[in-house]
Amino acid sequence: MDGSIIDTYTTFGSFYDRMLVDVDAAQHRVYVQFFKYEPDAVGQQLGAVLARRAKEGVDVRFLYDDFVCHRWRWYYRYLQSQGVSVAGYAPIHKPLPRFRDYYRNHRKIVSIDDVAYMGGMNIAERYLHGLGWGCWRDTMIRIEGPSALPLRNCFLHDWDTCTRSLRPDDRATPTFGQSHIHTAAGASIQVITSDPNIHDRSIMLHTVRILDEAERYVWFESPYFIPTREVVESMCRAARRGVDVRLLQPPRGDRGEATQWASKYHYGKVLDAGVRIGVYQPGFLHSKIIVSDDHVGVVSSCNIDPRSYRLCLEVATVVDDADFAVSLRDVFLADEAQSTYIDPADWHHRPIWQRLKENICNIISSQM
Repeated sequence: MDGSIIDTYTTFGSFYDRMLVDVDAAQHRVYVQFFKYEPDAVGQQLGAVLARRAKEGVDVRFLYDDFVCHRWRWYYRYLQSQGVSVAGYAPIHKPLPRFRDYYRNHRKIVSIDDVAYMGGMNIAERYLHGLGWGCWRDTMIRIEGPSALPLRNCFLHDWDTCTRSLRPDDRATPTFGQSHIHTAAGASIQVITSDPNIHDRSIMLHTVRILDEAERYVWFESPYFIPTREVVESMCRAARRGVDVRLLQPPRGDRGEATQWASKYHYGKVLDAGVRIGVYQPGFLHSKIIVSDDHVGVVSSCNIDPRSYRLCLEVATVVDDADFAVSLRDVFLADEAQSTYIDPADWHHRPIWQRLKENICNIISSQM
């Protein structure tokens, strides 16, 4: 590529350990942004490292989503007292919330000098140890080199939105939409952002583009499947013209069963079109990836649901490179080997009570 190196992590432990090494080695800056950062044993371990590096003169900044993390503000204040610069994204207006308070920052980015991480993982013990009924499977990537810069700029854009305090040595941040880095070998890395504040749905539209341009296959992993009309129609179009479209999902949800019932509401339409839906058996599949035609691979913070597409700030890294696409394909195949595909005939004979639950949950799915 352009001298950049991309590594993929499919367990929290491997991602977390490598990130700690990079934070310890940082010379200039450590920028940490998570949708959810819990001050349990894992969060406090990372927090202690961040505080130490801040005291050693490294520019350490920490950005969290204020709505989902408001109960842990006490810990973030502690980090601030230790020299870490802290900001919360979009506190809820009181006593009467505004509509834009529904817009949340769902991105997960860590930028350390010329290294950046992004993907689906937050910071909490359950990502390491799993849930009571199974493991937690997720995907993060680490980019080292020039291609890490757009993720740093994405963080800085959000930081400026929250604090209005970019420093003179901060690099200029890009406008939202897409940031491109083209590699010398003809491949490219794109960081695509979406922002409901400006009605930007770039990630969703790029997903539609991948489906419309696919020739052989498009494979998805997503914890939720409550697609917009554009996405479900493009999936059906691709499957009907012979493209192998597959989707892996978890057997249960992590935020109540309603999201899984709402997801199942959409199964019938895509199954009829020829899309294959697999259920990952070992635990909760929180991974958000797309791979197509051994050509393009996407790792994202964005779920296939209306909240991610319409109400959340999201980020996706799109790598147009055969080696990366094949490596991501192998990740999918490893998960697929532990999954069971739904039989369309059996699906259409499911009980009436199940259909009723699906319809009820679909009615409220826009708020999930």
